[in-house]
Amino acid sequence: VQLQASGGGSVQAGDSLRLSCTASAYIFSRYNIAWFRQAPGKEQEFVAAITWTGGGSIYADPVKGRFTISRDNAKNMVSLQMNSLKPEDAAVYYCAAERSNSLSQRSSTYTYWGQGTQVTVSS
Repeated sequence: VQLQASGGGSVQAGDSLRLSCTASAYIFSRYNIAWFRQAPGKEQEFVAAITWTGGGSIYADPVKGRFTISRDNAKNMVSLQMNSLKPEDAAVYYCAAERSNSLSQRSSTYTYWGQGTQVTVSS
């Protein structure tokens, strides 16, 4: 099982980026998907997650109101729209998949992980 994250880049503070996570149809029909991030010298942290149906989502407090997670199962894709980016949002962003009845913010819950995509935000 492979997840692939893409869409990272270098932007200025206040700009927007849209990250994408793609995987097999099997994953996208059954698994909740989350985004995590890890900045240099810091622990990995939860960003957002969405249920396999797309009907529910949760966000970490630092990104609420600025980031939006969505999914299109027909395209086997989950997106993370990031607006009003701040320098503290700079990190490597990872998407991950898990299959449970509720959304989790714990990385240990997630079974499958994609490679990261780098987001750089300059002030």
